[in-house]
Amino acid sequence: MHKAYDYIVIGAGSAGCVLADRLSASGEYSVLLLEAGGKDRNIWIHVPLGYGRTFFNPTVNWMFETEPQPGLNGRRIAQPRGKGLGGSSSINGLLYVRGQREDYDGWRDLGNRGWGYDDVLPMFKRSEDQQRGANPWHGTGGPLPVTDLPEKHPISEAFIAAGVKAGLPHNPDFNGERQEGVGPFQATAKRGLRYSTAKAFLRRALKRPNLDLLMRAQVTRILFDGVRASGVAFVQDGKATEVSARREIILSAGAIQSPHILQLSGIGPGGLLSQYGIPVVKDLPGVGENLQDHVQARFIFETKKKITLNDDMANPLRQIRMGLNYMLTRKGPLGWWAGIAGAFIKTRPDLDRPDIQFHLYPFSTDRKDKPVLHPFSAFTLTVCQVRPYSRGYVRIKSSDPLVPPAISPNYLSDPRDAKVLAAGMQMAKKVAAAEPLASMIKSEKEPGPSVRSDEDLLSFLRAKAMSVYHPVGTCRMGHDENAVVDDELKVHGVFGLRVVDASIMPTLISGNTNAPSIMIGEKGAELVLRDASLRNSQAA
Repeated sequence: MHKAYDYIVIGAGSAGCVLADRLSASGEYSVLLLEAGGKDRNIWIHVPLGYGRTFFNPTVNWMFETEPQPGLNGRRIAQPRGKGLGGSSSINGLLYVRGQREDYDGWRDLGNRGWGYDDVLPMFKRSEDQQRGANPWHGTGGPLPVTDLPEKHPISEAFIAAGVKAGLPHNPDFNGERQEGVGPFQATAKRGLRYSTAKAFLRRALKRPNLDLLMRAQVTRILFDGVRASGVAFVQDGKATEVSARREIILSAGAIQSPHILQLSGIGPGGLLSQYGIPVVKDLPGVGENLQDHVQARFIFETKKKITLNDDMANPLRQIRMGLNYMLTRKGPLGWWAGIAGAFIKTRPDLDRPDIQFHLYPFSTDRKDKPVLHPFSAFTLTVCQVRPYSRGYVRIKSSDPLVPPAISPNYLSDPRDAKVLAAGMQMAKKVAAAEPLASMIKSEKEPGPSVRSDEDLLSFLRAKAMSVYHPVGTCRMGHDENAVVDDELKVHGVFGLRVVDASIMPTLISGNTNAPSIMIGEKGAELVLRDASLRNSQAA
């Protein structure tokens, strides 16, 4: 291992693997990738349905949880984050959802040059190898497969038809010309296997001699020479090590750990850092603030026929058949992702775009702790507000890097969120009551047919709601006094340091966050290489 590199990337997650690949591609620059976790060897990482196991496995998951949430009856809510190569792209539900054009145009309109939809669309297309082929919204030939589920499921087909009957437009592509409507989800999978960013981007990059990867390397702080980031301190196998960066350090540890590392390194709210004896390098009050996350209500419907995963897992013969089917054809329930169909809907006709997302799962679980399938035949329909108004924080609780930070999304702290979610839950009942889905349902198990008023639905939400695991925003991009990075993702007030991950989002996008995180990795790499080219030409 070299003691100095041109670039050091902290975190081999959704954006970090993209950065390691793109920055090392020319062979011109030396790159070090630091990852606190280990290899992605766990078999359940690669089996799509295996996310149900990895969400609660501390060997591949940081197992974070929130502070008690007043808006959810004081409950602590799980916040799984990937630990190992691929980061959260190795343990997530695989869905490929970009969000809405207006999300990115909104970032641009906040003053972030180069982040409008027309600016970021080429970044999405660059990564993509779209199964359906290239068109104005999709690319082919990229390292990331984006595919359809290889087989249809009767509950999914009935749900889509019921959504149309309930007045929703049919939409076969949520990442195309428009997002609104009901239809199937696509995912980052190929031939029945998950494609994390470790598999799609990092695997090929590791063949290059100018890229080094260190695993089980827990970063303790970023080192500074004055206000210039000069190196990284980390612990590996109990040994404290420091390595220096000749050009830049790029923090890609995610919306929870990126602000945590910045705060440990002296970048953050001065009063908070002083409270824990951390010397202030730059007082940036916005570090760790602006946390946003999606919260969801889960409707569970018992089915008349035994056509769900609950039934497969309850019958030993069906388990064997399911396993053989997957091994021989890579089809069946083991190849499902987190939501095989869904919808994006408007809760009011006067809205210009959807504000609610549905996910449909052909199984049901009790998710109070580890997921356990229910003993009856059932499917789940979740309701998620895509652009919550509530804001929270990530803040250190100790100067010890191994002590997790305080995480508080402050779910439902803004009363507008409850109003939108209540309307979304009413829509879920409407779709479930439409044919042909209604004829498949034996009973509504949760919240139950007697839970009808907005008030009762919100009581159910506060008692049962869970995160969709989409934390963003804690190193917000912008140009005001509370912004953390500028529109080139450079940390304000210091030099040689960028943040490139979901934490830079000013506002949460309208959908799942893995695809946008990969796009941010592509955009960040382009910005870094553009600066490098300019610097090289000036030196010449």
